[in-house]
Amino acid sequence: MNLAPDDDALVEARRFNRKLAWLPRFKISNRVTPALIQGLLRVSQLGARLKSSIRVEQGLAHADGLHVPVRILRGARPPRGVVLDFHGGGWVIGNAQMNDELNTELVTACDVVVVSVDYRLATTAPLADIMDDCLAAARWLLSDGLPEYAGLPVYVLGESAGGHLAAATLLRLKAWPELLRRVDGTILYYGVYDLAGTPSVRDAGPDTLVLHGASMLASLRLLTPDLSDEQRRQPPLSPLYGDLARMPAAIMFAGERDPLRDDTMLLAERWRGVAEVECHLLPEAAHGYIRFPIRMAAETRSRVHAWLRERYESGR
Repeated sequence: MNLAPDDDALVEARRFNRKLAWLPRFKISNRVTPALIQGLLRVSQLGARLKSSIRVEQGLAHADGLHVPVRILRGARPPRGVVLDFHGGGWVIGNAQMNDELNTELVTACDVVVVSVDYRLATTAPLADIMDDCLAAARWLLSDGLPEYAGLPVYVLGESAGGHLAAATLLRLKAWPELLRRVDGTILYYGVYDLAGTPSVRDAGPDTLVLHGASMLASLRLLTPDLSDEQRRQPPLSPLYGDLARMPAAIMFAGERDPLRDDTMLLAERWRGVAEVECHLLPEAAHGYIRFPIRMAAETRSRVHAWLRERYESGR
């Protein structure tokens, strides 16, 4: 299946992109700016409320001596599956609560429980520790950390940096085959799968939207300052080069206006060698587009909802 935005949707996306072009691009050049942005994010979340039909619980995932905060969203109807969610934010900003709107939509449309991981950020922890947080949360959930949902299919979801963490976590779960078998599918939105930079990252210039193309390689290198590019490309740091055998079915999305475009397209090509993959490259779509007030974003999210329902209703 292929998402094919019509002419009106493309005109709308181009109009919105003209607004994006006036905004600052996101880049990682120090620890101070992300800390300030994170503070503003938390202030903006004070007093936020969800729909009355959604119950929110703060939990604690624990494995390998780690205790990782998780945010659990449940709906009014019995769930058909559980979604393990890794938020984006370039590894330096963000939290589980920032995905409340998207996750509420998932809960309502798909009758799932969403467990969103509040992993540590790169402003205070090395990338290896962040990845360990994500693995611990996955192992806890897949080992029936929520016993009331034992036996339900599990889906792993990640956006942007969260896409990287989702794919890296799945690769690391191969050490526990019985846990990996519980994962029925993964949803990956425009992730980072090569920490040394795919061609579209290396070719990104000053005219990019949302992400600061000219500094992307330098920003990626700040995550692993003591490694060479060859070392950065070793999995699971760079999931693109991992052994994808036994990976679950996947649905992936990338935007033509996203410097990370090649990351998704190359990963999808390799992933198809081992599992069913549905991959969409959206014209005129910039990084982060699923959050924009445009029809293309709504249609993408609707396709994900349908894909989830198709999987658990068919009992795959």
